[in-house]
Amino acid sequence: MKWLATYREHYRETARVGVPIVLGQLGVVAVGLADNIMVGRFATAHLAAASFVNSVFNIPIFFGLGFSYGLTPLVGQSFGRGDRRRVGGLLRNSLLANLAVGLLLSVAMGVVYANLERMGQPEELLPLIRPYFLLQLSSLVFVMLFNAFKQFADGITDTTTSMWIMLSANVLNIIGNAILIYGLCGAPALGVTGAGISTLASRVFMFAAFACVFVRRRAYRPYLDGYRRATYNLKDFGLLNKMGWLVGLQTGQETALFSLSGIMVGWLGTAALAAHQIVASISTLGYTVYYGVGSAVSIRVSNYYGRGDLRGVRRSTMAGVHLLALLAVAVSAFFFFCRESIGHLYTSSPEVTAIVSALMVILVFYQFGDALQIIYANSLRGMTDVTSMAVISFVGYFLVALPASYACGFTLGWGIEGIWTGYPVGLTLTGAMLCFRYYWFLRRRERARA
Repeated sequence: MKWLATYREHYRETARVGVPIVLGQLGVVAVGLADNIMVGRFATAHLAAASFVNSVFNIPIFFGLGFSYGLTPLVGQSFGRGDRRRVGGLLRNSLLANLAVGLLLSVAMGVVYANLERMGQPEELLPLIRPYFLLQLSSLVFVMLFNAFKQFADGITDTTTSMWIMLSANVLNIIGNAILIYGLCGAPALGVTGAGISTLASRVFMFAAFACVFVRRRAYRPYLDGYRRATYNLKDFGLLNKMGWLVGLQTGQETALFSLSGIMVGWLGTAALAAHQIVASISTLGYTVYYGVGSAVSIRVSNYYGRGDLRGVRRSTMAGVHLLALLAVAVSAFFFFCRESIGHLYTSSPEVTAIVSALMVILVFYQFGDALQIIYANSLRGMTDVTSMAVISFVGYFLVALPASYACGFTLGWGIEGIWTGYPVGLTLTGAMLCFRYYWFLRRRERARA
């Protein structure tokens, strides 16, 4: 009972902040699943094309999301101290920083587009890949600008506004998919290209909707006043870039692991690539739930850390560990018992569904490591200890997981199952290293204040 009394409030507040984040992100995942199911039912080749493009674009999108995460602890610490005007000034400079990074990522992906023929994908998929790729490219800047608004709102613990905007955009996206993929209501049947058009429109809507809410909502007026009074300045711009690039590297490296291994899967053929896309999209269910709780922990840690309350930091982190342990068990059970039927939702190909069933077992094995690295990475982010996150992620993902995926998949000849074997190895090792860093960092701060 003493243990429950210690953590009850932390469970409740973590859930209050985290549930809207989880619901909003699950809406994004649901749209991704709907995209894949709709495109897969249209044609397996279209699903394989979507798999490749999504794998490639996951790198800049998740890097961009990670870059915007650099704003959240800065806002959270200022919010914890009650400095509303400072929060508005940070948002102003964050929008500029996110716009610059969005344009930079667009240029980088333009270079990738110019070299599609050299990436070893099946020749018959290239006519489907090109238009979908360009539509994804066009949406990057809007994703980055929306992320700036979302992380501002999350930092002040207003996570419901982002949730409702994202869910509204998701409904529009699914409706657009139905019309443009299959050619309903007199529209042409565009397959994967129709899915890309619908995605672009939904991302433009999210940015425009949040900009309107920020200007018009009464509760945001202190932050709007700070936004208007602030100026673009090198100090804030540099701080946001320092935080953003390091957090972006941490999140982008994990995404790069999946995306680069997805390219390796493409070397095995269309069926393997389609199966990889199915299981990768399913895996985002667990990741999204975990990261929603992790984001809530990061927000609460930043509030406590801004006030100098290290006991609150420690307890809010441990409450997150307890919650994620329970969630990991539930998610793993769902994946394991549904492994035989999930592939049939996407395609009628026996070859693809058999591969999906085998990969789902491997997916279960890395849930613990995934949850572990998410909770401690987010707690470190809340204390602005972001350099260690990037270094640890590089070691776990690129020096361990990616070589293990290649060795098991090709050197040992295990194929796609071997490629996926590298994931639980890298994620679990990364989680263990981040846990060690968290306790070392926190104890050093506690000794300094003793």
